[in-house]
Amino acid sequence: MTLVYGIVWIVMAAFAVSAVAALVWAIQHGQMERFASAARSIFDEEEPVGRPTDAFPTSGLERRS
Repeated sequence: MTLVYGIVWIVMAAFAVSAVAALVWAIQHGQMERFASAARSIFDEEEPVGRPTDAFPTSGLERRS
């Protein structure tokens, strides 16, 4: 059972180290800059930020029993 606990701790430590390494890499390569403009880049002029233009279909969604 001690071996299982040791393996679990090693896996958790490896995950933590890889997460920190990924964060450091992202910061060094500029991936963390301009969050707001990157978030708005998925919108175009026809769908402004904060105003949804899509809708769910209403016909055919009646529950069948």
